[in-house]
Amino acid sequence: MSSSGASALARGGAAHMKIRKIVEKEEEYLQRGGSRLAEQQRRLKSQIWSSVVTIVLVEGKNLLPMDPDGTSDPYVKFRLGNEKYKSKVELHTLTPRWLEQFDLHLFEDQSQMLEVTVWDKDLRKDDFIGKCSIDLTQYEREKTHHIWAELDKGAGFIFLLLTISGTTSSETISDLHSYQENPKELENIANRYKLRRTLHNLRDVGHLHVKVYRAQGLVAADLGGKSDPFCVLELVNSRLQTQTEYKTLSPTWNKIFTFNVKDIHSILEITVYDEDRDHKVEFLGKIAIPLLKLKNGEKHWYALKDKKLRARAKGNNPEILLECSVEWNPIRAALRTFTPMEEKYMQTEQKFKRQVFIRNVNRLKSSIMDFYELGKFIKSCWEWDSPFRSIVAFIVFM
Repeated sequence: MSSSGASALARGGAAHMKIRKIVEKEEEYLQRGGSRLAEQQRRLKSQIWSSVVTIVLVEGKNLLPMDPDGTSDPYVKFRLGNEKYKSKVELHTLTPRWLEQFDLHLFEDQSQMLEVTVWDKDLRKDDFIGKCSIDLTQYEREKTHHIWAELDKGAGFIFLLLTISGTTSSETISDLHSYQENPKELENIANRYKLRRTLHNLRDVGHLHVKVYRAQGLVAADLGGKSDPFCVLELVNSRLQTQTEYKTLSPTWNKIFTFNVKDIHSILEITVYDEDRDHKVEFLGKIAIPLLKLKNGEKHWYALKDKKLRARAKGNNPEILLECSVEWNPIRAALRTFTPMEEKYMQTEQKFKRQVFIRNVNRLKSSIMDFYELGKFIKSCWEWDSPFRSIVAFIVFM
């Protein structure tokens, strides 16, 4: 082979090696990019929850004494997946009453075991009291459950309300797209509250259906001029919520919820919130509807009010579209009025307001000054600073 042919072959081999290296680098880059994209998708999926677990920690009972005085300073830790919550500490008691409400989130491909541990607060190292685990798969969705959870080794009990709602899946029973009214089921519900069946279950006063369609005119809570709204429905201690609709001021939820009515004089409260980072929330609007004022089967727009229900909420005349119906037995409802009202465990916290505090302080100062002036006047009556006033005071005294 000539020298020119050999050199040409060498150049061709070098070019082939160069092309092969380029192809290998491109494949490596694509693999890195693909794995990076898969990782981003995995992270995004892990940030989108499938359900909200709302917990109201009410009280404890018969806890173990861990301190020399025969009491404890108990608090509770909750863990669901990677999310945690720690309650406040109740001092010197074996029957603490916490009354705290918080939300944890269920994600896909995540354990549904809620881990609960109770601790005694100490100066050096906290003492472990007891623990228990709650399997969330055993509890019906879209319903508030009253649970007395027993701690292991006889360490006591804790009482909590647990609700799993806000499901994002469209296959759930609460989704209006897949919901079909069953005339036979509706007839059975109506028959439960007929007068002739009054004595069958005196505690079952009624049954409430609420269809939450959509809202409009909400205020923009995010910097981009949008909000991430979701809706919370509360009937005394029952608390359910819709999924979050992202980046919109006119969310469409299309959810249906049911409540057991224990008192026909109860008020249905519906609040719209904006979901913020780290699952924090911002108030967008609220309505309160007495059950006795509901009109069955009426699809109606309700104006959203501020927190005190006195004025319209911020936004472009915000309102929410609902359809409600309630079946109830009047005799059971009348008998229920003779028993104490159900205690609402989570009352709205009264925030400290500086203006109200200053006004009350000024009112107290004014009252003190009035008593001081009255005291000076009475004293002057007996010191004859004014003979006429002292004579009148003497006559009144006699």
